[in-house]
Amino acid sequence: MTIETTNMCSHLQKKLFDADGEYSKLRKEIERDDELTAVVRSRQLHVYRNGKKILVLAGKSAPKVIREDKLIEWL
Repeated sequence: MTIETTNMCSHLQKKLFDADGEYSKLRKEIERDDELTAVVRSRQLHVYRNGKKILVLAGKSAPKVIREDKLIEWL
């Protein structure tokens, strides 16, 4: 899955797509895992596993964990 960057906060884009960004490993895992989907809403990245929300990433604030998931270890 490719993460769409339209309407995404610029701070979050840097954290996800810069080589040394905080979330670059997380992004690679999202793109690799077929069970995960990611949608940009309100400039934040909402991450789902099998249709259930597990995580919300924002540019300047801390990640919001919705459900415990193995993806959280990448934070």
